[in-house]
Amino acid sequence: MQLDLAGLSAEEAYRWLTATVTPRPIAWVSSVSAAGVANLAPFSFFQVICDQPPTLMVNVGLNPGGRLKDTLVNARETGQLVIHLVNAAMAPVMNETAATLPPEVSEIEVNGLETVPGTRVAVPRLLQAPVAFECEVESITPYPAESPRHFLIFARVLLAHIDDAVMADERHVDPEKLDLVGRMGGLWYSTTRDRFPMKRPP
Repeated sequence: MQLDLAGLSAEEAYRWLTATVTPRPIAWVSSVSAAGVANLAPFSFFQVICDQPPTLMVNVGLNPGGRLKDTLVNARETGQLVIHLVNAAMAPVMNETAATLPPEVSEIEVNGLETVPGTRVAVPRLLQAPVAFECEVESITPYPAESPRHFLIFARVLLAHIDDAVMADERHVDPEKLDLVGRMGGLWYSTTRDRFPMKRPP
């Protein structure tokens, strides 16, 4: 089978790409609007892209109808984000925060999530998330340039919070205790419970 992705609709291209490029890590992003409303939303077009400086990238698409998502608006207005990783225990409530709510409504409050203030940023951090990265926005790149449907947020990590409960020792995270979930195609998610080691060749 061959697919000419350039000839497909955006919806069809999305369906094929997300069904094949799996599993994808999930960025659960909290942000605050200029009016002070805390927002929380998950994104699976997400990755670490650089270690010096430590930088993450989150791809924020448009809402149906072409409206900018609150995360993007807030990132532009305040220049700050907290990016959380999602474990299996928090997956159901993460999914609830994917609902489209008005900008003046906080997903954090609607879902009764416990937060603490950021240390380096003025954005709340989810207390129960196993890993959270406090970030400042380095840049926001519209893509594609001729008719942007996506906005690539490059976020420089200022401070990482890692739950002591997921540590194997003082330098290593235990992946089984971390128990992250990944996004697959359609309604499917995966866990990181099944693993195997391979040593890289010299």
